[in-house]
This record gives sequence, C-alpha cells and structure tokens, in this order.
Amino acid sequence: MASVILSNLVLLICATLVVVGTVSSLVAARFGAPILLVFLIVGMLAGEDGLGGIHFSDYWATYMVGSAALAVILFDGGLRMRVSSMRGAVAPALLLSTVGVLGTTGLVAAAAVPLLGLNWLQGLLLGAIVASTDAAAVLFLVRAQGLKLGRKLDAVIEIESATNDPAAVFLTVLLVELISSGTGDFGWAVITGVLREMSVGAVMGVVGGFALAAFLNRVDLPGGLQPILVVAWAVLVFALTSLAHGSGFLAVYLAGLVLGNRPVRGIAGITSFHDAVTWLCQIVMFTMLGLLVTPHSLMVILPAGLAVAGFLFLVARPVVVFACLARFGFSVREKLFVSWAGLRGAVSIFLATIPMLAQLPMAPLYFNIAFIVVLVSLVLHGLTLALSARRLGVALSDPAREPQRFEIDLPGQSEHELVGYPVASGAQPILPGLLPSWAQPVLVVREGHVLSAADAGLLMPRDYVYLLAPPKRVQQLDRVFMTESQIWADDSAFPFSGDVRLGDVADLYGLPVPEVDRQMSIADAFADRAEERVAPGMRIMLGHATVEVRAVHGGRVTQVALRFEGVAEEEQGARERLVRRARRAVARAAARIVGG
Repeated sequence: MASVILSNLVLLICATLVVVGTVSSLVAARFGAPILLVFLIVGMLAGEDGLGGIHFSDYWATYMVGSAALAVILFDGGLRMRVSSMRGAVAPALLLSTVGVLGTTGLVAAAAVPLLGLNWLQGLLLGAIVASTDAAAVLFLVRAQGLKLGRKLDAVIEIESATNDPAAVFLTVLLVELISSGTGDFGWAVITGVLREMSVGAVMGVVGGFALAAFLNRVDLPGGLQPILVVAWAVLVFALTSLAHGSGFLAVYLAGLVLGNRPVRGIAGITSFHDAVTWLCQIVMFTMLGLLVTPHSLMVILPAGLAVAGFLFLVARPVVVFACLARFGFSVREKLFVSWAGLRGAVSIFLATIPMLAQLPMAPLYFNIAFIVVLVSLVLHGLTLALSARRLGVALSDPAREPQRFEIDLPGQSEHELVGYPVASGAQPILPGLLPSWAQPVLVVREGHVLSAADAGLLMPRDYVYLLAPPKRVQQLDRVFMTESQIWADDSAFPFSGDVRLGDVADLYGLPVPEVDRQMSIADAFADRAEERVAPGMRIMLGHATVEVRAVHGGRVTQVALRFEGVAEEEQGARERLVRRARRAVARAAARIVGG
C-alpha cells in the first residue's frame, strides 16, 4: 500500500511542477522574463534547498529524459526549416559547428586552467561541455519572442545550433574516457571521431526522414496516431544512431528537415502536435535540471562560474565567430549578432551529467560551472536577444505573419490542404486570376469580416486569404504572398491560363517584359513568336524565369507554366526592389479592371 501512495505522490509532484511552470510562464512573459529561465527556477525552488525540499540526484534519469526531450525538440526544429532558406548558410554554419566548437573549447580551457587550477585535459573537458550552442534554447527563444531575422542569418544560427552538438558530445565523451584512463594522447582521434559522428548521423537522419515520409504517405493511419508515430520515430532515430556511434542529435534534426520538406499527408496536424510536445519537453527538461541543482553548492563556485561565463560570451564566442565567418560576406553587425546569439541551454547541463555518471573527481565542479553558464546565458541573452537584433539592424522591421496550414476532411479532397496566407500591409492588390490554377481561394478575412472568395474580389493589403492547395505545392504560394528572399526556391512551377496578360504575370512576380508585349495575352505572345505553330514545350524567357507551354488546343495555348531559375545571392536585393516596383504596377492594372 505504501508503494501505491508513493506512486501517487510522485505523480502529484510531477503534475504540480508542470502546472506551476506553465502558469508562471504567463506571468514571466508579461514582464519580459525568459520563459526557459522560469522552468529552471521552478525546479530549483522545488529542490532540496528550496520551498519544496525535494531531494533529487538521479543523473541517469536526467540523462535519459534529457536525451529524449532534446531529440524531439531538434526534430521539431528541422521540421520547420525550409531547405530553400539554407542556400549560402550551410558552409559557414558547419564551420562554426566544427572548427568553432574546437576553438571555443581551447579558448575556454586556456582561461579555466589558471582560474580553477585544472590541468589541460580537465580544462578542455570544461570547455567542451560549454562549447556548443543549444538548439533547443535558440529555436525556442527566437520563436517565443517572435523574432524574425534575414534568411541567411537566421539559417546560419539555426543550422549551427542544430549541428554543433556532435563535436561537443564527442569531445566530452572522449575527454571523459581519457581522464578516466589517465592517458593524454588523443591526436587524430578528435578529428576522425567528429567526422564519424557527423557522417553516421547524417546518413541515419536522411534515411530515417525519407523512410518516415514514405510510410506516412502509403499507410492510412488514423489522424490521431500520425503525430504520435512521428514523435516516437524521432526518439527511435536518435537511439539507433547513437548505438551506431553516430550523432543522434544531428540525425533527428536531418530527419525532421527531410520530413518537413517532403509532401506528406497530415503534415499540418503533425506540426501542430509538435508545438505542444516541444513545450512539454522544455518544461520537463528544465524543471528536472533545476531539481538537480543545490543552490548552496553554487554559491561557493559562483565567482569562478561568472568569470568563465563572461570570458565565454565576451571573448571566446566573438573571436570564434569573427574568425569562422571572415570569408562569407557577413557584415560586422551580423557577426556581432551571431556572437550574441550563442545561447547555452540544456545541452551544456546535459553534457555535464556525463562526468557525473563517470564519477570523475572534478565532476561536481564541471556541473556547477555549466549550470552557472546556462543560468547567465538564459538571463543575459534571454532578456536582450530581441533588443540586440533590433539595435544591430538585423531583425526584419515588419515581418510577414507565418502561413498557417490546416487539415481538412472533405470527400475526395484527401490530397488538398487548407492554407492561410496574409497579404502584406505594404503589398499591392492581387488579382485572383493571377493565382496559380491549382490554388483555389475559399474565403477572405478582411477587417474582421469573413467574405467568400467571389465577394472579396481583389486581395487587398492586410487581408488573410484561405486557399485549397496540394500539400506538395503549398510552399510555392510563398512567391505570391511573401517577399523575403528565403521564399525564392529554384524548383517551383506556376501553371496559368494562356488568356492571362503577360504584363500582369510579369508585374506580380517581378519579371522584365518588353513594353510592346505587356498588353498581349500569353497565348498571343506564343502565337506571335511561333507564327501560329505553337507546341507544348516552347518557352519564352523573362529575366530569371521561363514561361513554358503546357497545353495547346485548336492551335492556341491554353495553359503555361512559369518556372524560376536560380538567382545569385547578390541579386536578391535588386530583385526585391524590382518586385516592389512591379506590385505598384499591379495596383494600376487592378484599378483599370475595377474601373471597367
């Protein structure tokens, strides 16, 4: 009977901590405090030195729960990342996640050895524990604060935080083994070990992502089971990869990246479910980490911990970032922000449990220093990240709202999704006839009123339009409703009727068209060039795009496809200015149509 009462008491305590952490996060958000810090403090208050008086020192359980939680959070980060936005960001991010981690480890060790009286192996171990940025903290904090960055900068920060764990984990495990065995010669083991971790993790992640996407598309699971399967699959990929001596963290991120960029049935429900699961993982993980800490033991080492944190954030991180990004065209302001966005979170405390599990002599010191570094990072970066982005001019001043995707349950419509897009406040009216033929407007929300697509007519600035579209083509609608450079992928095709005017299509998509051809329909333009002998496959070049004939009936073009070619990074700004000028031209065209 006593065991039953104990079990119920444990359930009561766990549920209470989750409820208290959730409710207190609302108060913290009101006053601008970092929400992750709230969960950490709730755990500390419930611990043996706090009001709860709970004695918790199970590092193995913390390691297990932390592994599963980080796997789910990283998978969610990959799920929301668009491959098209990664162009130009992969190389600098991978340099930061490998050479950057090694450099940070060495610099922190150089400061910690004389400061804490450690030998070099011990100093390097401490450096490895705090060297990697925490993807969970970075992605969660950026999303929670509604911070919108430029495409390339945002991608570098996210990719770095998601891919620098392999190097940090491998270095930590290797240094723990070397200290335990008493040997100090690791030579090329570091380089070969990191390469093995990343290569095995990359292969397992990509294979796991494609396998999951294929399974979800071929097997008709009940809607409620799909998200549960995805969460379990993320943990499975992490565990299998780790057993194969690869990076489980990199594997789950890539698995999520593959799934999020594939046409998958039920992806809207999966993404929505992951929002709730990610929150739960953060609450549980940071509360457990808070329980694990005894504040009185932190006070003894607090000055040294603050010194290590200050050196890491103000010296080591900026030096590494400026060195790694020197040849990638980033401005000084962007490098400063990347330096400041190096948040440390649960990963550092999670890595600090490894020396505790190995029972190294200095293990409590590593754990307490890591906890102080994370605490300082959550307070310092959590309170200033959005402010620093705006002060440095790297945040988008008026970011567009994210599109929303919804599952629908209509007979014969299993291959369509309902997707909602905002029409940007600075945009010009959009003619419904210029939308791709596979996108069907359903309703428009305008100034608080819900209108049918027919009653709404032109899509006006600040409208929110809902359309039916095939899941695999939803992202192509970004070209119509969004103007940020990350939406311009290289493989999109837009079908149009041949009766649409060439000038209207060019205006909407920012394409150059000779003035003499602007009033011609697409069908007439092809007829003029082909001397009435048009055929499928014929093309007209419009700047960086191609209009290709799809269908011909009675010698006249009935349908075409607009395809975009790749555009160099340096052309993005000029193209966006062209789009803005072109949208003003669309407004004039719309006015002519409305005026009769």
